[in-house]
Amino acid sequence: MLKRVFAAPDPGRARLRFAARAVLGIGLAVAVCGLAGHSLPGAVTGGLAALLALFTVTDPTVRAQAVTTALLPVVGIPVLAAAAGLHDHPVARDLAFLAVVGAGVYARRWGPRGHSLGVFAFMTFFVAQFLHATSGQLPQLSAALLLSVLSAAAVRFGLWCYEHRLPPAVPVPPAGSALARVITRQAVQATSGAAFALVVGQMVSGQRWYWAVGATWWVFVNTVSRGETLVRGFRRVLGTVLGLGLGALLVVPLHGAVLPTLALVAVSVFGIFYTAAVSYTWMMLWVTLLAESLYGLLGVLTPGLVALRLGETAVGALGAGLAVLFVLPVTTHSVTDAWIQRALRCVHACTAEAAARLAGVADADPTPRVAELEQLLGRVRLSVAPLVHPLNPMLGRKRRARRVLTLLDDCAREIRGLVAVAADPEASHDARLAAACWRVEAAVEALTGGAEPFTATPATDTARPTAEAGALAHLHGLERALTDLAAPLRAPSGSPLVGA
Repeated sequence: MLKRVFAAPDPGRARLRFAARAVLGIGLAVAVCGLAGHSLPGAVTGGLAALLALFTVTDPTVRAQAVTTALLPVVGIPVLAAAAGLHDHPVARDLAFLAVVGAGVYARRWGPRGHSLGVFAFMTFFVAQFLHATSGQLPQLSAALLLSVLSAAAVRFGLWCYEHRLPPAVPVPPAGSALARVITRQAVQATSGAAFALVVGQMVSGQRWYWAVGATWWVFVNTVSRGETLVRGFRRVLGTVLGLGLGALLVVPLHGAVLPTLALVAVSVFGIFYTAAVSYTWMMLWVTLLAESLYGLLGVLTPGLVALRLGETAVGALGAGLAVLFVLPVTTHSVTDAWIQRALRCVHACTAEAAARLAGVADADPTPRVAELEQLLGRVRLSVAPLVHPLNPMLGRKRRARRVLTLLDDCAREIRGLVAVAADPEASHDARLAAACWRVEAAVEALTGGAEPFTATPATDTARPTAEAGALAHLHGLERALTDLAAPLRAPSGSPLVGA
């Protein structure tokens, strides 16, 4: 887990920039709220709004990201008003919260924008419970939310907009209709799990029950299959335990001191954004540390509260687990296969872009494809995680799943090397490079059942021997990895990579 976080590839330093910009944007939002005279609850609301604006908006173009960011307050303020207005009506509040859960998950059928708005709606209702918001606080909290989203947008689209060259990979929502659509099933599952968490969470604590609902919700974010959701629930509990332990060492001794606690908040925000793409356990560690720091600022952090946080998180994870096992379960086989196919096609696209660059095509740039490949491999790892989990008793499938992951990582390593060679301004394309690229294309087609044909025309100029040899070495390594993938992916009949 440590190696995955600190040694994981970061093409273009995208994760580093993502995390650094988050600290800057959220810091600006909190500062603006302070200058506007807002109270600590207002600053907390604003900081969370800025975090979500920088974290959840993942549209494929900068313009689409700006539109989604502008829509966040349109969704968030009415939800905040409903949560504050229902503060003294527990039954209506609980039903409204469950409705927000279901609608927030179902909104994913409209792609990244629907996902972002659904998450923002849920977290707005959640923060209203966190702050025990009432109607009297609504004007200040709404103003803080609006100011913070504007501040985050100013940083993201004005001061530091690196997405122009690194568009994110956008998962395509599964097809189907009614209950055949995976997202519809997930919406029903999430609502059922949240209902369980709400009822049991209130039995555990009448004040902090919303933690259980929040744990259920976040287990369902960015998961599709039953196996993914169960593993994510386990990792959420593990990350929470580790975060609570770290908080006992770092947060409790501060006794709510403002400056050192704010510094720890900044570190936690950086950690959340930097580790989110590679380790959910580590991300939850930083989320837990951030929550403890905020409770320290509010002056309510106690050992009892820490124990309660762990208990409510366990309740939420249990609710999610029961829901995916018994309410319209979604199996993992087709989901895993689809992500592997997309990753392999991205390998082909990376190779084609690199080859075109070597051929002298001026506008060919494989770098964004490499970043997309890393994200797709992250989805493959998430989907295959149930098989490679230490507690999985199916040793044969575990070995095959690990072999697939190893070979896909080999493909990514060779692609990164090929792209580095292609970046050499004196490198060029010759017949041997073209032939190697075509063999890679054939290997991908054999594994995926078809891919976009590679049509780059070989150039006649000669490459320097060092650049040419480097490119050929990476292409040959890529070809070997793709050839070796055929065995674990094409299992004997009745023995799929992932079971039902």
